[in-house]
Amino acid sequence: MANHLVFVILDSCRYDSFARANAPNMARVGVLERRWSYASWTAPAHYAFLMGMMPHTSPPGVFASEVYKQEFTQWVERLDSPNLSFQSFVPELSLPKVLQSLGYYCVARVSLPVLNSFTLLNRHFDDYRLMENHNDFAGMIEDIEFEDGQPCFYFLNLGETHYPYMLPRESLPHISGVHGVYKALASGQNAQEDGEFFDSEQMRALHQQQVRCVEYLDPLMGRLFARCPDNTHFIITADHGELFGEEGYFGHGPIMHEKVFEVPFIEGRAPR
Repeated sequence: MANHLVFVILDSCRYDSFARANAPNMARVGVLERRWSYASWTAPAHYAFLMGMMPHTSPPGVFASEVYKQEFTQWVERLDSPNLSFQSFVPELSLPKVLQSLGYYCVARVSLPVLNSFTLLNRHFDDYRLMENHNDFAGMIEDIEFEDGQPCFYFLNLGETHYPYMLPRESLPHISGVHGVYKALASGQNAQEDGEFFDSEQMRALHQQQVRCVEYLDPLMGRLFARCPDNTHFIITADHGELFGEEGYFGHGPIMHEKVFEVPFIEGRAPR
């Protein structure tokens, strides 16, 4: 049987936050790499993932088209499916569609509202759900099951590493989430409710809290690994990074800065 695939995205987790964290369970999967996202915010980065494109290594002296082709051919080893090729992905360029054609049961659990089940991301999944709680990786793990004789694909978007990084509202100046931003745009108001920008001390504290969120997730990763069969290939990465005061920015999205595109990447199997 082909390998099971579990694809975990730590939303907004920048590379150095992950590198600073004590995360021994995730280290069991493979060597941490510094890679680059194709996008600076959640939705387009996830569209790239579901095309079959991983964060890239930005190699010099190559034709870009060859890099794409080599990326698609890596799915042969990941899935232990020798018949796969770049042609397997065209014309739809959809990873879940390719997996369904190989007999996979495809499940997605997402934490961010911009990834909700009404978006195009939901195409070709057998089971796709936006979690009620922004920080519920533990609940996702409880949903994971494997059927005898059928390979499974689990696509998991984790909100714990996204602002507000599991912090209670009263502990920091508050920026509205996606629905609050929409309301602010409609009213002409600023999405930041108290009108004050974070100071440098708050920026450092927020960055350190993102590191703690990675460390919070790591024992849960151990629980996830324990639920998965031996022939499970894991991909752990982030959709984009985050700015914590660099050049006067906080957050991600309409910002051109290397820390927004710099992400961690680990793949392999988790030895028991």
